[in-house]
Amino acid sequence: MGGDLLTLFLCGDVMLGRGVDQILPHPGDPALREGYVRDARAYIELAEAANGPIPAPVDYSWPWGDALLVLDEAAPAARVLNLETSITGSAGFARDKEIHYRMHPANLPCLTAARPDVCVLANNHVLDFGRQGLTDTLDALAGAGLRTAGAGADADAAGRPATVPLDGGRRILVFSLGMPSSGIPRSWAATRDRAGVGFVARPSSAAATVLADRVRQLKRPGDIALVSVHWGANWGYHVSRDEAAFAHALLDGGVDVVHGHSSHHPRALEAYRGKLVIHGCGDFIDDYEGITGYERYRDDLRLLCLVSLDPDTGALHEVRITPLQARRMRLRHASQPDTRWLRAVLDRISSGFRPCVTSAPEGTLTLRPA
Repeated sequence: MGGDLLTLFLCGDVMLGRGVDQILPHPGDPALREGYVRDARAYIELAEAANGPIPAPVDYSWPWGDALLVLDEAAPAARVLNLETSITGSAGFARDKEIHYRMHPANLPCLTAARPDVCVLANNHVLDFGRQGLTDTLDALAGAGLRTAGAGADADAAGRPATVPLDGGRRILVFSLGMPSSGIPRSWAATRDRAGVGFVARPSSAAATVLADRVRQLKRPGDIALVSVHWGANWGYHVSRDEAAFAHALLDGGVDVVHGHSSHHPRALEAYRGKLVIHGCGDFIDDYEGITGYERYRDDLRLLCLVSLDPDTGALHEVRITPLQARRMRLRHASQPDTRWLRAVLDRISSGFRPCVTSAPEGTLTLRPA
């Protein structure tokens, strides 16, 4: 690898169930148990009412839209996403959950179209169809040759990092965990004899110490360690003092990048002692188009983050962000006014960076540590 930078693609929630599943070639049972919506096809109708017809069935690559070409041109060393969908034909809706996401297993090519290297699974939808749904999801991903982290047949499996090999024997280690602040029920935690997700009850110093110790035990010289964490509320830019301290403790303890997600829109990016914290990537693919109530957060705008690191130290060089917009359940490049809006928000909520620089192609935003 020499002195070349190491580039990672990181994004937030990829939710291929519900309405998205219904526009794909093999839609599953559209039945829902939500308070106001009982048929997943209603989300297609909302999106079409807002932005025009969707030519269902669409090609598997449709939801990714312009993102795929950006990724192909960037050629990152690893593509890491939060897969927030059960892949199952099970009808066993999880109790005490208001929202359930599942994708028909035959629609798995929609996920593989993006060629993810790691799907992190410690989130509040991977067990929407119970532990059978989780087993089905893990089996489907393994059958497609996709690495996972954050869920498994027991606590050891759920806590095991995904390992992406690099040239020269180096590796990227991806750890995944989730917290109840994101809506993960405590009963979903993996235990010694129960399948589930990697679960941390709260962002405490003790929990950070335990995780950092595990990272140091597994990390070899030349490795890059990334912790992907599902946490925080759906809306709002506030980062709690405990969340910030948790992320800082991980970086101080040997982690190179903290990759946060759960909120429906981006939260702060932070350059901390030369390392990167993304407190919230925001959604990447979902079926929220046409749903009103939080327009001020512009959750239709999505971040495709390309993070460049020094491969020897893990130090952050820059974050290049391609702004995308969800339209007709497909990602397209954001307009110049929307890119300017997003740039202003990132400058306002982020810390430790110089002001965003906008450049070609397609209004890429670049953040470099101050």
